[in-house]
Amino acid sequence: MNGYDETDIPEPDRLVAPGADGEDTAVEAALRPKDLGEFVGQEKVRQQLDLVLKAAKQRGATADHVLLSGAPGLGKTTLSMIIAAEMGAPIRITSGPAIQHAGDLAAILSSLQEGEVLFLDEIHRMSRPAEEMLYMAMEDFRVDVIVGKGPGATAIPLELPPFTLVGATTRAGLLPPPLRDRFGFTGHMEFYAPEELERVVHRSARLLDVEIDTAGAAEIAGRSRGTPRIANRLLRRVRDYAQVRADGVITREVAGTALQVYEVDARGLDRLDRAVLEALLKLFGGGPVGLSTLAVAVGEERETVEEVAEPFLVREGLLARTPRGRVATPAAWAHLGLVPPQQAGGGPRGQQGLFGA
Repeated sequence: MNGYDETDIPEPDRLVAPGADGEDTAVEAALRPKDLGEFVGQEKVRQQLDLVLKAAKQRGATADHVLLSGAPGLGKTTLSMIIAAEMGAPIRITSGPAIQHAGDLAAILSSLQEGEVLFLDEIHRMSRPAEEMLYMAMEDFRVDVIVGKGPGATAIPLELPPFTLVGATTRAGLLPPPLRDRFGFTGHMEFYAPEELERVVHRSARLLDVEIDTAGAAEIAGRSRGTPRIANRLLRRVRDYAQVRADGVITREVAGTALQVYEVDARGLDRLDRAVLEALLKLFGGGPVGLSTLAVAVGEERETVEEVAEPFLVREGLLARTPRGRVATPAAWAHLGLVPPQQAGGGPRGQQGLFGA
């Protein structure tokens, strides 16, 4: 691990950014489902989690520790709150970056009540000493508090009440195996299908008292990059447009025009995404081109292009990472309405890099 993390990058002010800002946090609190029955999507995780929680309640025991992994904005925090609600327990919320010393974690653990849910977001960013303390806390409900330094240091055992740890991570591969293995249930959050996001949009519209038709909800869902948080953010911006420049009703036409104003196209690409594709296609003929060169061409930091723009472009099949550099796919040319230059072999330039070279 090189110490670099995508959450260290100051992400641009993007309407399609998967991370939450202050407004998102406030609105999400009102829109969050309160139980598993209300939660939209993630069918397998919901069913499995439902069994885990019901079995624990029937035994009269605390639920097993839960690890939720997946991209930002898919509902990990919401599920942690639902777990607490289903178990009838309070929830304590903190994050990995906030726990930089073992003493920070000891202070939190020692104040937990019996059965309480501890939600630890971005758990992979916790310090190593705190990680090692968490092993014992999860397995034996005990921690050793070190008093003093050097040869005179003394370990004082501290018994903890049974609790449930819910860990959330966007990078499960960075979790050390000893920590990962101590979770009784692991759920991976998938990106949402358009029809699931339509249900999210309709539900949010009802809660926000926004009038929207089926086609309008489908238009927003199709541009939401498979992420409920982005769907809710786009809904709020389209609501603003409909209120100011239309009759307040969100139709397909209103949604499409509003999102055009906010520079979010039909596939959910925004200004940065299109700038990367346009540079790759127009300046470099579709590639292959090195990441640093591509970043200079769009006037962004290398890390911003790699961690903010590329994941979605790769997932959409518009860009490929190859040993020779970044390569545009035929779908990228088609999406921007450009004709790829022809190589001597008869195929679009850059096509060779997709299959190795």
